[in-house]
Amino acid sequence: MHLSLRDNLPFVDVIITQAGKQIEIQNVLVDTGSGGTIFSADKMEQIGITPQIDDVLHHIYGVGGSEVVFMRRVEKIQVGEYIGLELEIEVGGLDYGFELGGILGMDFLLASGARIDIQQLTIEFQS
Repeated sequence: MHLSLRDNLPFVDVIITQAGKQIEIQNVLVDTGSGGTIFSADKMEQIGITPQIDDVLHHIYGVGGSEVVFMRRVEKIQVGEYIGLELEIEVGGLDYGFELGGILGMDFLLASGARIDIQQLTIEFQS
């Protein structure tokens, strides 16, 4: 699968399925420097993933600062032909000053057996 390069950063499109609802999320950063996978709360709300009163909130920290997120297990995350089932994600604001639908972090990349070829700008997954 081809990686789109914007501002020298690699992006893909992702499809998330939850409770029979599906959303395609564009501008998802492939980030080996992020431990976790996070998606925009605005996007997740469209498929019924919203904060609940009993959610435990977590602070995450990165180069861009800190953010409060909640966790959810989603039925399916699809990137190209690869489909990951029953994966835990973080959901947060992702207000970093540019359009960002989510971040595929090392948890997803390791679980999927991702292989990134920087020369060819491709990402492949174990079958």
